[in-house]
Amino acid sequence: MGELNIIAINVGNSRTQVGLFAGMELRSDERLDNDSIPAIVQHVVECWEQTDDPRTLIMASVNDAIARPLDAALHDQLSVEIYHVGDDVPVPIGLCLDPETITGVDRLLNAAAAWDRTREACIIVDAGTALTVDFVDGDGTFHGGAIAPGAALQLQSLHDRTDALPELQLTTPDDGEPFGRSTGQAMIKGVFHGIRGAVQRLVEQYAEYYGAFPKVIATGGDAETLFKGEGLIDTIVPDLTLRGIAATARHALSAAETDGPDGVG
Repeated sequence: MGELNIIAINVGNSRTQVGLFAGMELRSDERLDNDSIPAIVQHVVECWEQTDDPRTLIMASVNDAIARPLDAALHDQLSVEIYHVGDDVPVPIGLCLDPETITGVDRLLNAAAAWDRTREACIIVDAGTALTVDFVDGDGTFHGGAIAPGAALQLQSLHDRTDALPELQLTTPDDGEPFGRSTGQAMIKGVFHGIRGAVQRLVEQYAEYYGAFPKVIATGGDAETLFKGEGLIDTIVPDLTLRGIAATARHALSAAETDGPDGVG
C-alpha cells in the first residue's frame, strides 16, 4: 500500500479549514468562510480529484450546524464515506480528566498533534475564539488546562458592554512606551498583555507541577499576533488542528491493519 492521502476537514465556529496530506506532508491548506458551504464542498471535491487511492476523508467539528449539511453535501457529490473524529475514530491521546467532562475535539486534536510532533511533555496554547492552555505529559496523556476568552471576545465584550469603548480588531500594540495614550491603544495593550501574562503564569504553574519546563506550542488565528518573538513560545504551528486530524486518520489506519479490515481508508 502506498502512502495514505488524507483530506482533513476542520469545521470551526466561523471558518472551515481543509488540508490535503500526502502521508506526513501537508500539501495544501485552505480556510473558507462557513457562510458558503458550496464553496467548501467545491474545494474538498477538487482536493479529492487531485489524489489517488489509498485516500480518505476525515472531518472534525466544533460546529454541528455547519458540519451536518456539509457532510450531506459531500456525500452527495463524492459518494464516499466521511469519517468523523470522535464518532467513528477516537483521537489518539490518553486522558486524565474528570469522568463526566466533555472536552472540545479541537483541544484533543491539538494535543494529539503536539504529542505526535514532540513525543515529550508539552503545553499547547490555542489563541482563537477562546484562549486555551493545555498540558500533555511525557507519556502522551492529556490533563486538560485552562480556558479564557480569546482576544476578539475580550475586545468585543468591552465594546458591547460599555457606552464609550470603540469596536476594535486585535493588533500588535505600540510598545514604544508602556502606556496606552489613546482609548484604543489602552484596550489593545490590556488584552494583548493580559493574554500573554495569563499564558506565562499558566505555563509556570504547569512546569512547577510537572517538575520541568515542557515545550510550548502555540496555534490559533491570533497566535502570530500575540506570540511572535515571545521567548516563552518554542514554536507556532498554525495548522496544528489539521495535523491532529491527519494523525488521527493515520493511527486509525494502523489499528485497522493490525486488527482487521474495518478502518479508515
